[in-house]
Amino acid sequence: MLLSQIKDRAERLAPRLLEIRRHLHAHPELSGQEYQTAAYVAGVLSSCGLHVQEAVGKTGVVGELDGQGNDPRRLAIRTDMDALPIQEGTQLDFASCKLGVMHACGHDVHTTLGLGTAMLLSELQNELAGNVRFIFQPAEEIAQGAGWMVRDGAMREVSNIFGVHVFPSIPARSVGVRYGALTAAADDIEIFIQGESGHGARPHEAKDAIWIAAQVITALQQAIARTQNPLRPLVLTIGQINGGRAPNVIADQVHMAGTVRSLHPETHENLPQWLEHIIASICQTYGARYELKYQRGVPSVQNDPGMTQLLEAAAREAWGDEHVQTIPEPSLGAEDFSLYLEQAPGSMFRLGVGFADRPNYPLHHPRFEVDEAAIITGVVTLAYAACKYWQQG
Repeated sequence: MLLSQIKDRAERLAPRLLEIRRHLHAHPELSGQEYQTAAYVAGVLSSCGLHVQEAVGKTGVVGELDGQGNDPRRLAIRTDMDALPIQEGTQLDFASCKLGVMHACGHDVHTTLGLGTAMLLSELQNELAGNVRFIFQPAEEIAQGAGWMVRDGAMREVSNIFGVHVFPSIPARSVGVRYGALTAAADDIEIFIQGESGHGARPHEAKDAIWIAAQVITALQQAIARTQNPLRPLVLTIGQINGGRAPNVIADQVHMAGTVRSLHPETHENLPQWLEHIIASICQTYGARYELKYQRGVPSVQNDPGMTQLLEAAAREAWGDEHVQTIPEPSLGAEDFSLYLEQAPGSMFRLGVGFADRPNYPLHHPRFEVDEAAIITGVVTLAYAACKYWQQG
């Protein structure tokens, strides 16, 4: 009975949700600059009777929906709002009107899902035994927004939390759940190599920082295969390297920057010391100096088993087993939803947005599109899971 009510209400909301999604897609804003998006979100939430707090986590919004029961547990639903610095390459009628800015990661859909779930549940307050907090987060793309929101109290008194991310490799009208690790811990590194300059014809009189940097890169990649547990994935990428002044002058300085991704907590904890040991050994061998700057990023998203089971059960009841898949492997991408999970157990699921009859471009691609039929799937799944939340002990 409750599920049919949710589905009926979602279908009635469908035209409005398409309007919201297309407005957001046409007016993207970069991380930390989501002022118009936040105002739009706050307006929709207020119109539904939610208690709204703006300027949380700089440009974030929090909406509180009061249930009619006396269960003290508060459920949070988090969606993100920011876009990417990408020039849109689609031919959509509602394509981005901002040069060089695009919702190429589906956050326009995420925001729509949060608003749609709030709109739907506001009509079913009598069915809610406790309160629901809707968290609309800025700056996920730079992995900063979740930290801002947590520091501003967005997770205060929250018992559990749900999150969602669109996924083009899963067909629309389907849901993917993952138990345990969903995404990787992602850290940033900078390595400075200081050698000694010299003439390109007399390398023995110099300390070639470029050659030493090459040894460092090679050793790090080889050491992954021979010093790290192969059952605990680790990916290291040097994405930037700069050094040298002229073709015939041996470089005295090299600057490198990259990222390190890992899934296992113990591996993640030991990475700075592991890197330092390898870099120091090579530089000492060839008489160079070095500096390693290791910047911890966001930890791995570790989905709570109970909350994941709740999401899976809600999706299977709503859509049938054929539209729910268990994701077999985690992603080595990063997601700052993990910072909320440090505050309360929760789970993030993948919402399929893939087309059945045309190519599906990956996330962060200028021609990324979504099958908008997925919006109703996401809203119903979140709303029904929320209603079921207070039925569990």
